[in-house]
Amino acid sequence: MPAFDFSRRATSWQLRTRTLQFGRLPLLMGIVNVTPDSFSDGGKFFDPQAAINHALKLLDDGADILDIGGESTRPYSTAVSAEEELQRVMPVIETLRRERPAAVLSIDTSKSVVAEAAIAAGAEIINDVSGLASDPTMIGLAKTISVGVCAMHMQGTPQTMQDNPFYDDVVNEIYEFLCQRRDALLAGGIDRNRICLDPGIGFGKTHEHNITLMANCWRFHDLGCPVLVGHSRKAFIGKLIGDKTADRTFGTIGGVLALARQGVQILRVHDVAAVREALVLFEACGGLANADNL
Repeated sequence: MPAFDFSRRATSWQLRTRTLQFGRLPLLMGIVNVTPDSFSDGGKFFDPQAAINHALKLLDDGADILDIGGESTRPYSTAVSAEEELQRVMPVIETLRRERPAAVLSIDTSKSVVAEAAIAAGAEIINDVSGLASDPTMIGLAKTISVGVCAMHMQGTPQTMQDNPFYDDVVNEIYEFLCQRRDALLAGGIDRNRICLDPGIGFGKTHEHNITLMANCWRFHDLGCPVLVGHSRKAFIGKLIGDKTADRTFGTIGGVLALARQGVQILRVHDVAAVREALVLFEACGGLANADNL
């Protein structure tokens, strides 16, 4: 990684009622998929109580944020209605808000009606894989309720994104896309300090695109917003290690350390406990050696 001026890296993210501060290590966003068909744990936490128990364990393991989603966005997944999505996520959000009122909750959705209900129930973040672009009312909602937002890059839709994804220069093109989405959010009245950006590992990218992006996430700091990356357990890890059926936890951790070295602020992961232990050792052994100002 070329030398990078970490003084340009965003140091905080304003949410609905609180502010996340970033230090030398990334914050961990634990994944709570209340779905029957997500790529890694589909069906495992589809029952609301199973999802709640899983979420509580992630918090105990050290998750800084919980990202709760009721619609799978894996390649070739089937879209669900807003009503179905609400039935899946709302019991989880409402129970977590009662049992762990200090927990930072994120709603993983591209539907404004789902986002609005989740925020009313206590969520602090809208995490939208469409970059707040698929629902024309999402930006206005985010502005009105003054919530933290994460805008992700995706080429196509979950149903089409892996049909021969192509880029002339994957890093530059995604940089330009995120710059444009940031500017669209700003033009829509969302404060810059509420915006987070995600290059969208695995969403309309080949294995080679994913690896190139993972090595160059430091470049997205120039956009002036926190960077979130969600590479956990994704297929490119199995391809890279030469075993598509292998446990991808260890490969995920390797990616975590590469991203932590680049100063990425938030990592969306399944295995919070294992990742946190790896980051403790990373920091104890030098961590961001060229970022002494953090």
